[in-house]
Amino acid sequence: MTRSIAAACAALATMACHGAMAQTDGVTLYGVVDLGARHASGLSAANAPAPGTSRSLGSGIHTTSRWGLRGSEDLGGGAKALFNLESGLNADTGAPANASKYFDRASWVGLQGGWGTLALGRQTTTLADAISPVDPLAMRFASFNPNIGVTALSQHGLGIEYGSAGASSGSYRLDNAVKYTGRWGGVTARAMVGVGEVASQASALSSHGVGLAWAGQGIVVSGAFQSFNDVNKRTLGGATLGAAYQWGAVRLAANAGRSKAETAADRFTVQRVVSAGATWSATGLTDITAACYKVDRSRTGAADDGYTRLVAFAEHKLSRRTKVYAELDHTRWRNGFQGAANKAHATGVSAGVVHSF
Repeated sequence: MTRSIAAACAALATMACHGAMAQTDGVTLYGVVDLGARHASGLSAANAPAPGTSRSLGSGIHTTSRWGLRGSEDLGGGAKALFNLESGLNADTGAPANASKYFDRASWVGLQGGWGTLALGRQTTTLADAISPVDPLAMRFASFNPNIGVTALSQHGLGIEYGSAGASSGSYRLDNAVKYTGRWGGVTARAMVGVGEVASQASALSSHGVGLAWAGQGIVVSGAFQSFNDVNKRTLGGATLGAAYQWGAVRLAANAGRSKAETAADRFTVQRVVSAGATWSATGLTDITAACYKVDRSRTGAADDGYTRLVAFAEHKLSRRTKVYAELDHTRWRNGFQGAANKAHATGVSAGVVHSF
């Protein structure tokens, strides 16, 4: 990882020596608006365990609502400068998804060349990047997709900030991060360092991660490991490995993930996720997906618990940028994971429309 970043920095210095460079600037405004109706029993409108039923008009049920700006400048010699600013959006109210961070989903600048891409700023971890091509739901339904929430640590539920995440609820993205991405044929390698910026504590809130993926002949294999420190230098380590296969009109995907967190002195929480699913392109416009996720949790001084979640949905393309969807999910909690006051089973039904621009 150190050699790769050093090589990238050397390439940047070389590019800086060129006095005249071609400039072909391009900035793109893009986004997704997803609004849907949802009815759930045993889940709240935020998809947390609940004792009753909920009805809501929700933003980002299928695909997270967002808007952003991205652009590049040709520096000559095959090199580019890149940037990306992206903000989550609650489309049902018009409010930003994160009140404390305007560009909560991405805020980075970088340089790219034949040696790879070096990005600096707020960006996704290697775990999140590794999950993306092999998740059975293809990263949809983020608010109750266990691969996003548990495997990639978007909703780890530990109540502690691990890494410079800017929140105690999850570590899916990190502030003050440097990430290198290199691609050689079908191989993609990533290395990431997160700087904690805690005064007089160099390793507090820091993070390190690596990832590796291969794609070819309809097959994708993707894995990563990332470690995080909290402000007290307690650790959280996460790992994931999965594969996907495109077989004609059918896409098969499976993944396994594990994390272990030190939450206090000699107290640990271990979470595991195993998932599998398939997507069938029934027609050129309609896809049908079914997936199963099994989550297990072990905690020091507590009984093991967890849940199994089944998700099925269909989406139909009305145009290149607009689709409608319908979804059904069922959750079976184990050993009281949901809390004594809440239902032992949960069911949700959703339907909505997604427009991309």
